[in-house]
Amino acid sequence: MNHVIFDVMNARVTYKNVPIHELSKFAFKNVEEAAKTFKKIPGVDECIIIQTASRVEIFTVSNTETIDSPDARRIEGKTLILNQVKNTWISLTGLKQIDIDHFDQTIEVYKSDDVYLNLLRLGSGIDSFVIGKPEVFDEIVQSLSHAKSVGTSGTVLNKLFENVIRLSTIMRDTTGIAKNIVSLGDTAVKLVEEKAGLDPKKKVLLIGTGNPAALVAKSLNKKGIFYDVASRSIERATGFTVIVGGTPVSFDDVLSTFDKYDIIFVATTSDYFLITFDRIRIVMEEKKKGTLILDLSDPRTVDESITALPGIKLLFRDQITEIYEESVKDRSTIVPAIEKIIEKELPILSARMRRLDA
Repeated sequence: MNHVIFDVMNARVTYKNVPIHELSKFAFKNVEEAAKTFKKIPGVDECIIIQTASRVEIFTVSNTETIDSPDARRIEGKTLILNQVKNTWISLTGLKQIDIDHFDQTIEVYKSDDVYLNLLRLGSGIDSFVIGKPEVFDEIVQSLSHAKSVGTSGTVLNKLFENVIRLSTIMRDTTGIAKNIVSLGDTAVKLVEEKAGLDPKKKVLLIGTGNPAALVAKSLNKKGIFYDVASRSIERATGFTVIVGGTPVSFDDVLSTFDKYDIIFVATTSDYFLITFDRIRIVMEEKKKGTLILDLSDPRTVDESITALPGIKLLFRDQITEIYEESVKDRSTIVPAIEKIIEKELPILSARMRRLDA
Protein backbone atom coordinates (compact mmCIF):
# COMPACT_ATOMS: atom_id res chain seq x y z
CA MET A 1 0.00 0.00 0.00
CA ASN A 2 1.30 3.47 -0.94
CA HIS A 3 1.69 6.04 1.84
CA VAL A 4 2.70 9.67 1.38
CA ILE A 5 4.97 10.21 4.34
CA PHE A 6 7.72 12.76 4.62
CA ASP A 7 10.31 14.21 6.93
CA VAL A 8 11.32 17.86 6.49
CA MET A 9 14.82 18.71 7.72
CA ASN A 10 16.73 21.99 7.89
CA ALA A 11 20.52 21.88 8.34
CA ARG A 12 22.17 25.27 8.61
CA VAL A 13 25.30 27.25 9.41
CA THR A 14 24.77 30.97 10.09
CA TYR A 15 26.55 34.10 11.28
CA LYS A 16 25.20 33.36 14.77
CA ASN A 17 27.60 30.48 15.31
CA VAL A 18 30.33 31.07 12.69
CA PRO A 19 32.27 34.31 12.05
CA ILE A 20 31.41 35.98 8.73
CA HIS A 21 34.90 35.36 7.33
CA GLU A 22 34.51 31.62 8.09
CA LEU A 23 31.13 31.24 6.36
CA SER A 24 32.74 31.06 2.91
CA LYS A 25 34.13 27.64 3.84
CA PHE A 26 30.58 26.29 4.20
CA ALA A 27 29.16 28.01 1.09
CA PHE A 28 28.56 26.32 -2.26
CA LYS A 29 30.10 27.71 -5.45
CA ASN A 30 27.10 26.51 -7.46
CA VAL A 31 23.94 26.35 -5.34
CA GLU A 32 21.78 24.67 -7.99
CA GLU A 33 24.32 21.91 -8.62
CA ALA A 34 24.71 21.44 -4.86
CA ALA A 35 20.92 21.01 -4.48
CA LYS A 36 20.95 18.40 -7.25
CA THR A 37 23.74 16.53 -5.45
CA PHE A 38 21.85 16.52 -2.14
CA LYS A 39 18.77 15.25 -3.95
CA LYS A 40 20.78 12.24 -5.18
CA ILE A 41 21.20 11.04 -1.57
CA PRO A 42 19.14 7.83 -1.20
CA GLY A 43 15.91 8.73 0.57
CA VAL A 44 16.09 12.46 -0.20
CA ASP A 45 13.36 13.49 -2.64
CA GLU A 46 13.52 17.29 -2.52
CA CYS A 47 16.09 19.97 -1.74
CA ILE A 48 16.18 23.77 -1.59
CA ILE A 49 19.23 25.77 -0.50
CA ILE A 50 19.14 29.32 0.87
CA GLN A 51 22.57 30.95 0.71
CA THR A 52 23.31 34.58 1.62
CA ALA A 53 26.24 36.52 3.08
CA SER A 54 25.06 35.56 6.57
CA ARG A 55 23.79 31.97 6.24
CA VAL A 56 23.85 28.68 4.37
CA GLU A 57 20.65 26.66 4.90
CA ILE A 58 19.71 23.32 3.36
CA PHE A 59 16.10 22.10 3.35
CA THR A 60 15.42 18.48 2.44
CA VAL A 61 12.41 16.19 2.27
CA SER A 62 12.88 12.47 2.79
CA ASN A 63 10.60 9.62 1.72
CA THR A 64 7.82 11.66 0.14
CA GLU A 65 6.34 8.43 -1.20
CA THR A 66 7.13 4.89 -0.14
CA ILE A 67 5.78 1.35 -0.36
CA ASP A 68 6.39 -0.35 2.97
CA SER A 69 9.93 1.15 3.09
CA PRO A 70 11.73 2.30 6.25
CA ASP A 71 10.35 5.59 7.53
CA ALA A 72 12.99 8.36 7.57
CA ARG A 73 11.31 9.74 10.68
CA ARG A 74 12.47 6.79 12.75
CA ILE A 75 15.68 7.33 14.71
CA GLU A 76 17.77 5.13 12.44
CA GLY A 77 16.33 6.77 9.32
CA LYS A 78 16.92 10.29 10.59
CA THR A 79 20.52 9.53 11.52
CA LEU A 80 21.22 7.91 8.16
CA ILE A 81 19.89 10.86 6.14
CA LEU A 82 21.58 13.46 8.34
CA ASN A 83 24.97 11.74 8.16
CA GLN A 84 24.76 11.62 4.37
CA VAL A 85 23.73 15.29 4.22
CA LYS A 86 26.76 16.22 6.35
CA ASN A 87 29.12 14.07 4.27
CA THR A 88 27.76 15.55 1.04
CA TRP A 89 28.09 19.08 2.44
CA ILE A 90 31.73 18.42 3.32
CA SER A 91 32.44 16.99 -0.14
CA LEU A 92 31.02 20.09 -1.88
CA THR A 93 32.98 22.69 0.08
CA GLY A 94 36.54 23.59 0.98
CA LEU A 95 36.35 22.66 4.64
CA LYS A 96 39.64 21.95 6.37
CA GLN A 97 40.14 19.00 8.70
CA ILE A 98 39.69 21.17 11.80
CA ASP A 99 36.32 22.36 10.44
CA ILE A 100 35.28 18.78 9.67
CA ASP A 101 36.28 17.65 13.17
CA HIS A 102 34.01 20.33 14.67
CA PHE A 103 31.25 20.10 12.08
CA ASP A 104 28.79 18.49 14.49
CA GLN A 105 29.23 21.43 16.89
CA THR A 106 28.88 23.98 14.07
CA ILE A 107 25.88 22.73 12.13
CA GLU A 108 22.32 23.26 13.44
CA VAL A 109 19.68 20.68 12.53
CA TYR A 110 15.91 21.12 12.87
CA LYS A 111 12.85 19.05 11.97
CA SER A 112 9.18 19.58 11.15
CA ASP A 113 7.58 22.48 13.09
CA ASP A 114 11.00 23.90 14.01
CA VAL A 115 11.78 24.14 10.28
CA TYR A 116 8.51 25.98 9.64
CA LEU A 117 9.20 28.33 12.56
CA ASN A 118 12.69 29.12 11.24
CA LEU A 119 11.36 29.94 7.77
CA LEU A 120 8.64 32.22 9.15
CA ARG A 121 11.16 34.09 11.28
CA LEU A 122 13.49 34.44 8.29
CA GLY A 123 10.76 35.50 5.89
CA SER A 124 9.28 38.07 8.27
CA GLY A 125 12.71 39.63 8.83
CA ILE A 126 13.04 39.20 12.60
CA ASP A 127 15.97 36.77 12.24
CA SER A 128 17.74 38.72 9.52
CA PHE A 129 21.28 40.07 9.93
CA VAL A 130 19.59 43.49 10.07
CA ILE A 131 16.03 43.23 11.42
CA GLY A 132 13.49 43.82 8.67
CA LYS A 133 15.97 43.84 5.77
CA PRO A 134 14.45 42.13 2.69
CA GLU A 135 17.54 40.17 1.57
CA VAL A 136 16.61 36.82 3.15
CA PHE A 137 12.95 37.12 2.13
CA ASP A 138 14.06 37.81 -1.44
CA GLU A 139 16.42 34.84 -1.26
CA ILE A 140 13.56 32.57 -0.11
CA VAL A 141 11.52 33.65 -3.14
CA GLN A 142 14.45 33.21 -5.54
CA SER A 143 15.52 29.88 -4.02
CA LEU A 144 12.04 28.43 -4.56
CA SER A 145 11.96 29.72 -8.14
CA HIS A 146 15.40 28.26 -8.93
CA ALA A 147 14.57 24.93 -7.27
CA LYS A 148 11.40 24.62 -9.32
CA SER A 149 13.23 25.44 -12.56
CA VAL A 150 15.94 22.79 -12.01
CA GLY A 151 13.58 20.23 -10.48
CA THR A 152 15.09 19.87 -7.00
CA SER A 153 11.92 20.89 -5.14
CA GLY A 154 8.58 19.10 -5.21
CA THR A 155 5.14 18.94 -3.64
CA VAL A 156 6.24 19.36 -0.03
CA LEU A 157 8.85 22.13 -0.24
CA ASN A 158 6.86 23.99 -2.89
CA LYS A 159 3.84 24.01 -0.59
CA LEU A 160 5.93 24.99 2.44
CA PHE A 161 7.84 27.83 0.76
CA GLU A 162 4.73 29.19 -0.99
CA ASN A 163 2.89 29.36 2.35
CA VAL A 164 5.88 30.98 4.06
CA ILE A 165 6.21 33.58 1.30
CA ARG A 166 2.50 34.41 1.52
CA LEU A 167 2.50 34.70 5.31
CA SER A 168 5.77 36.64 5.37
CA THR A 169 4.43 39.15 2.86
CA ILE A 170 1.38 39.72 5.04
CA MET A 171 3.51 40.16 8.18
CA ARG A 172 5.94 42.54 6.52
CA ASP A 173 3.16 44.64 4.99
CA THR A 174 0.91 44.83 8.04
CA THR A 175 3.65 45.60 10.58
CA GLY A 176 5.83 47.85 8.40
CA ILE A 177 9.00 46.16 9.67
CA ALA A 178 10.78 46.83 6.37
CA LYS A 179 10.11 50.57 6.34
CA ASN A 180 12.89 53.13 6.88
CA ILE A 181 15.55 50.53 7.67
CA VAL A 182 18.91 52.07 8.51
CA SER A 183 21.77 49.69 9.29
CA LEU A 184 25.06 50.56 10.94
CA GLY A 185 26.69 50.25 7.53
CA ASP A 186 24.14 52.51 5.84
CA THR A 187 24.63 55.17 8.50
CA ALA A 188 28.42 54.94 8.35
CA VAL A 189 28.54 55.19 4.56
CA LYS A 190 26.09 58.09 4.55
CA LEU A 191 28.18 60.02 7.08
CA VAL A 192 31.36 59.51 5.02
CA GLU A 193 29.47 60.53 1.89
CA GLU A 194 28.41 63.78 3.57
CA LYS A 195 31.87 64.56 4.95
CA ALA A 196 34.12 63.59 2.04
CA GLY A 197 32.04 62.44 -0.89
CA LEU A 198 31.97 58.83 -2.04
CA ASP A 199 32.31 57.73 -5.65
CA PRO A 200 33.97 54.89 -7.60
CA LYS A 201 37.10 57.00 -8.12
CA LYS A 202 37.87 57.11 -4.40
CA LYS A 203 40.28 54.54 -2.98
CA VAL A 204 38.43 52.88 -0.10
CA LEU A 205 39.75 50.53 2.59
CA LEU A 206 37.77 48.44 5.06
CA ILE A 207 39.69 47.08 8.06
CA GLY A 208 37.84 44.26 9.84
CA THR A 209 35.90 41.08 9.01
CA GLY A 210 33.23 40.94 11.73
CA ASN A 211 29.52 41.79 11.63
CA PRO A 212 29.95 45.61 11.62
CA ALA A 213 32.46 45.33 8.76
CA ALA A 214 30.00 43.14 6.83
CA LEU A 215 27.30 45.80 7.19
CA VAL A 216 29.66 48.47 5.82
CA ALA A 217 30.64 46.16 2.95
CA LYS A 218 26.99 45.55 2.03
CA SER A 219 26.32 49.29 1.96
CA LEU A 220 29.37 49.91 -0.23
CA ASN A 221 28.25 47.09 -2.55
CA LYS A 222 24.85 48.72 -2.97
CA LYS A 223 26.52 51.95 -4.08
CA GLY A 224 28.88 50.18 -6.47
CA ILE A 225 31.98 51.28 -4.55
CA PHE A 226 35.11 49.14 -4.94
CA TYR A 227 37.11 48.60 -1.76
CA ASP A 228 39.99 46.64 -0.26
CA VAL A 229 39.56 44.50 2.86
CA ALA A 230 42.28 43.99 5.46
CA SER A 231 42.31 41.85 8.59
CA ARG A 232 44.86 40.52 11.04
CA SER A 233 45.42 37.63 8.63
CA ILE A 234 45.10 37.47 4.86
CA GLU A 235 43.09 34.24 5.28
CA ARG A 236 40.38 36.09 7.19
CA ALA A 237 40.29 38.90 4.66
CA THR A 238 40.06 36.39 1.80
CA GLY A 239 37.25 34.41 3.44
CA PHE A 240 35.33 37.61 4.11
CA THR A 241 35.61 38.86 0.52
CA VAL A 242 34.49 35.53 -0.92
CA ILE A 243 31.18 35.71 0.94
CA VAL A 244 30.63 39.50 1.23
CA GLY A 245 32.73 41.28 -1.41
CA GLY A 246 35.84 43.46 -1.80
CA THR A 247 39.47 42.69 -2.54
CA PRO A 248 41.62 41.08 0.19
CA VAL A 249 44.89 42.79 1.10
CA SER A 250 47.56 42.12 3.72
CA PHE A 251 47.35 44.34 6.80
CA ASP A 252 51.12 44.86 6.73
CA ASP A 253 50.88 46.01 3.11
CA VAL A 254 48.08 48.38 4.09
CA LEU A 255 50.25 50.11 6.68
CA SER A 256 53.04 50.65 4.16
CA THR A 257 50.62 52.01 1.52
CA PHE A 258 48.25 53.85 3.86
CA ASP A 259 48.67 57.06 1.87
CA LYS A 260 46.95 55.68 -1.24
CA TYR A 261 43.53 55.51 0.44
CA ASP A 262 41.06 58.40 0.48
CA ILE A 263 38.53 56.78 2.83
CA ILE A 264 39.17 54.17 5.53
CA PHE A 265 36.52 52.33 7.56
CA VAL A 266 37.85 50.59 10.67
CA ALA A 267 35.47 48.03 12.21
CA THR A 268 37.35 45.52 14.35
CA THR A 269 37.09 43.84 17.74
CA SER A 270 40.73 44.41 18.65
CA ASP A 271 41.48 45.45 22.24
CA TYR A 272 44.43 47.66 21.29
CA PHE A 273 45.17 50.48 18.82
CA LEU A 274 45.72 49.11 15.32
CA ILE A 275 46.31 52.51 13.74
CA THR A 276 48.76 54.74 15.62
CA PHE A 277 50.80 57.86 14.88
CA ASP A 278 54.09 55.97 14.79
CA ARG A 279 52.81 53.19 12.50
CA ILE A 280 51.67 55.54 9.72
CA ARG A 281 53.74 58.71 10.29
CA ILE A 282 56.42 58.13 7.65
CA VAL A 283 54.04 57.09 4.87
CA MET A 284 51.51 59.86 5.61
CA GLU A 285 53.85 62.84 6.10
CA GLU A 286 54.23 63.41 2.35
CA LYS A 287 50.59 62.85 1.40
CA LYS A 288 49.06 65.88 -0.30
CA LYS A 289 45.39 64.75 -0.45
CA GLY A 290 43.24 64.30 2.64
CA THR A 291 42.23 60.99 4.22
CA LEU A 292 38.96 60.42 6.09
CA ILE A 293 39.00 57.63 8.70
CA LEU A 294 35.83 56.40 10.40
CA ASP A 295 36.48 54.17 13.43
CA LEU A 296 33.40 52.03 14.10
CA SER A 297 35.20 49.75 16.55
CA ASP A 298 34.07 49.38 20.13
CA PRO A 299 36.42 49.96 21.89
CA ARG A 300 38.20 52.36 19.52
CA THR A 301 41.17 50.97 17.61
CA VAL A 302 42.41 54.18 15.98
CA ASP A 303 44.59 56.41 18.15
CA GLU A 304 43.36 60.00 18.11
CA SER A 305 46.98 61.19 17.96
CA ILE A 306 47.05 60.49 14.19
CA THR A 307 45.06 63.71 13.63
CA ALA A 308 48.38 65.54 14.15
CA LEU A 309 49.38 64.25 10.71
CA PRO A 310 48.50 66.54 7.77
CA GLY A 311 45.19 65.96 5.97
CA ILE A 312 43.75 63.32 8.33
CA LYS A 313 40.15 63.69 9.47
CA LEU A 314 39.05 61.17 12.09
CA LEU A 315 35.45 60.28 12.94
CA PHE A 316 34.18 57.87 15.59
CA ARG A 317 31.22 55.53 16.03
CA ASP A 318 29.70 57.92 18.58
CA GLN A 319 28.82 60.29 15.73
CA ILE A 320 26.42 57.80 14.12
CA THR A 321 25.27 55.77 17.14
CA GLU A 322 22.22 57.91 17.90
CA ILE A 323 20.85 57.73 14.34
CA TYR A 324 21.50 53.99 14.06
CA GLU A 325 20.17 53.02 17.49
CA GLU A 326 16.96 55.00 16.92
CA SER A 327 16.28 52.92 13.81
CA VAL A 328 17.00 49.67 15.69
CA LYS A 329 14.72 50.74 18.53
CA ASP A 330 11.85 51.54 16.15
CA ARG A 331 12.03 48.11 14.51
CA SER A 332 12.61 46.16 17.72
CA THR A 333 9.19 47.31 18.97
CA ILE A 334 7.64 45.55 15.94
CA VAL A 335 9.30 42.19 16.66
CA PRO A 336 6.85 41.15 19.46
CA ALA A 337 3.91 41.84 17.13
CA ILE A 338 5.38 39.57 14.45
CA GLU A 339 6.17 36.88 17.02
CA LYS A 340 2.49 36.88 18.05
CA ILE A 341 1.42 36.45 14.43
CA ILE A 342 3.89 33.58 13.99
CA GLU A 343 2.64 31.95 17.20
CA LYS A 344 -0.88 32.01 15.74
CA GLU A 345 0.03 30.95 12.20
CA LEU A 346 2.55 28.18 12.98
CA PRO A 347 -0.04 25.56 14.10
CA ILE A 348 -2.13 26.36 11.00
CA LEU A 349 0.88 25.95 8.70
CA SER A 350 1.82 22.73 10.49
CA ALA A 351 -1.71 21.38 9.99
CA ARG A 352 -1.59 22.24 6.29
CA MET A 353 1.68 20.37 5.93
CA ARG A 354 0.31 17.35 7.84
CA ARG A 355 -2.52 17.08 5.30
CA LEU A 356 0.13 16.25 2.71
CA ASP A 357 1.22 13.46 5.06
CA ALA A 358 -2.28 11.98 5.26
